[in-house]
Amino acid sequence: MIVGFSIALIVFSLLMMLLVLMHKGKGGGLSDMFGGGMQSSVGGSSVAERNLDRITIVVGLLWFACIVALGLLMKLDA
Repeated sequence: MIVGFSIALIVFSLLMMLLVLMHKGKGGGLSDMFGGGMQSSVGGSSVAERNLDRITIVVGLLWFACIVALGLLMKLDA
């Protein structure tokens, strides 16, 4: 069980790094590579940013849940 949560934590950590790097910062970011840097009146990039925000929040919550679960499992195992 601990091994499964450890693997999930590694996967979620890598996903979090990727998702955070894709966010648009003050000077752009990796999201510019995927069309986030183009300012258009259509508003398609704002929908993409909102979806990226939602995905990042969900992955962050799953990452946090894995840390809590690992902490509880290791405390009960000792």
